[in-house]
Amino acid sequence: MTAELVRGQNHPLTQTRLEIRVSAGAPVVAGATLSDDEGRVHGRDWVAHPGAPALPGLEVPRQAAADHRLAVDLDAVPEAAHRVSVLLALPTGPGDPDRFGAVAAPFVAVTGLDGSEVASYTITDLDAESAVVALELYRRQGAWKVRAVGQGYAGGLGALLTDQGLPDARALAGEIGEAVARGLARTVAPPPPRTAASGASAMADAAGAASHAASPGTHPSDGPPRSTQPQSPAEPQSSPAPRPAHEPQPARPSGRTGPVNYTHPGRQAPAPPVPAPTAPPAEPGGQPAVPVAGDATGWSMDERLYNQVWGMFEDLARCVAAYRSAVDFADSRMEQELDKALSDPRSRIGGQGDAAREAARAKHGQLVDRAREVLDRDLAQLAAESAVVEPALPPAYAGWDNPVWHAYGSPMEIPMALRLGDLQLPESRGVGLRIPMLVRLPLERGMWIDSGRSGADALTESDELRRRALRSAVELAARLLAVYPAGEFAVHVIDPAGSAAGALAPLVRAGVLAAPPAAGVAGVSDVLARLTQRVDLVQMAVRGGAADALPPDLDTAEQLLIVNDFPHGFDDRAVTRLRYLADEGPAVGVHLLMVADREDAAEYGPVLDPLWRALLRLTPVPDDHLADPWVGHAWTYEPPHVPPGSRILEQVLEEVARARREQGI
Repeated sequence: MTAELVRGQNHPLTQTRLEIRVSAGAPVVAGATLSDDEGRVHGRDWVAHPGAPALPGLEVPRQAAADHRLAVDLDAVPEAAHRVSVLLALPTGPGDPDRFGAVAAPFVAVTGLDGSEVASYTITDLDAESAVVALELYRRQGAWKVRAVGQGYAGGLGALLTDQGLPDARALAGEIGEAVARGLARTVAPPPPRTAASGASAMADAAGAASHAASPGTHPSDGPPRSTQPQSPAEPQSSPAPRPAHEPQPARPSGRTGPVNYTHPGRQAPAPPVPAPTAPPAEPGGQPAVPVAGDATGWSMDERLYNQVWGMFEDLARCVAAYRSAVDFADSRMEQELDKALSDPRSRIGGQGDAAREAARAKHGQLVDRAREVLDRDLAQLAAESAVVEPALPPAYAGWDNPVWHAYGSPMEIPMALRLGDLQLPESRGVGLRIPMLVRLPLERGMWIDSGRSGADALTESDELRRRALRSAVELAARLLAVYPAGEFAVHVIDPAGSAAGALAPLVRAGVLAAPPAAGVAGVSDVLARLTQRVDLVQMAVRGGAADALPPDLDTAEQLLIVNDFPHGFDDRAVTRLRYLADEGPAVGVHLLMVADREDAAEYGPVLDPLWRALLRLTPVPDDHLADPWVGHAWTYEPPHVPPGSRILEQVLEEVARARREQGI
């Protein structure tokens, strides 16, 4: 059960590996300090911040954002450290708010690795403060506890660090500000409120009392608030749970057109200052407004399209949730009316009972028809928006059938996000509506392409599923190579039995792999040892503040390791290294892409469970295994395959290879 803390209250911690989640109404800087039993920070190497985000047992984000996740391993915290203090500060850039009183109250939650929320705290009563100690984890008699602190500092981060006893606090606060400024190009503002022209409406028009039938967490007005900075559109159903649903959402006024803005009113974030092109408003009673690509706010067209895609995803989730809620209400109402009509034995005889049943069914049909009418209207508007947005997407967001790939050239900078496939709901299949599944770059977690059977496609042969899974891995690797600037992304392959030679041919022929696919036990061990060593070196350099002291032959590009046919060719040592790369690799640019069948690895038992949970599960065939954290829909994921007979994959890889040759790679 979640403990909702107030200032000064503490709560015991039964787990040592935790996540601390921060949500604010505006971009904030998140950091943490280690301190002794008197609350004193001994030096810079006890402060985790965007310029030096990792300490033993602690890792914080690298940039300012409206949402943060901090990783904590209390078992790895040095013995001399008795407290872990979580710090929040407002950026000092032009246009940023200068006090917490001008933004929504920050929300902080401590969760387990399985997403279960242990404790939460909303930091209220802040005014002129621009930095705050949100909460602290501290040792007491050999056990750890969490305490809600909420101590603010009008003097900012410098005053906060000075109060914790850091000698050069002001200088370090300035360096943190510079690190945040350098990361502004990678900071994404929260998704903006959607316009009426581009969204889907809720079901207030369909059934006035529909919300009465919704259970908590299902109906939009009762569900948890949307995160102010998006993660991937869908997470596995074992993903961390969203914030509790005790914060109410504004109900949608009857008769209003356009989508519902269901962000908590106290956590609204200011939209980026760059206006987006907007469609002309629809005349009252006339046709819906014509959708416009990029009809969202953002600093660039790519960011506006990213936000627009997210808005479409949210609109589809909300309008389908409202439709299902209305249908549930209609079913419940019909059952109640039938029970009432038939509770009197006199009404069961003759035409009176038949008339009551017929009337109840008629009302049910009317409610469902009206709900479906509103849903069809909203789906048609979303389909029209999708038809405009899809051709305008840049390569990183586009499907392989998009003509933008025929004009592909090696990019100069890393894009904001990458398309992993498409998402749809059963109600949207009739209009062919699919929402691109975008994930932020650089990747925050590895991926697992499941080559085993699924409930959605149980008839496909096992060998065919493996071939499709390998093809999906190759297409995803090609997409990553294509959207990164030349030389800033490298791909390694482990193929112990050499069974993937055919599928890997496009990558091998183009010469874009960092090395030939590794085969055999020796090859597996060599690749894993080299990548593990890279992770260790970069971590030590970052923690020691000596990033420029890395060996000259170390490849600083992002690394992707494709593992085929796991667990064949893996001994216990290799499995341990694989788990290490999955846990620690993404933070230092080493990412894992496994092609495996979970049942094949059953012999390892629960030792691999953390690995599966750490990876984002994808499928080579359409499957409804993904769930969103807002309304709980089971989304159908469709992988982004190259159209049959198309040579676009080979053409893109040839261009990638040409750009790499020009860079001398």
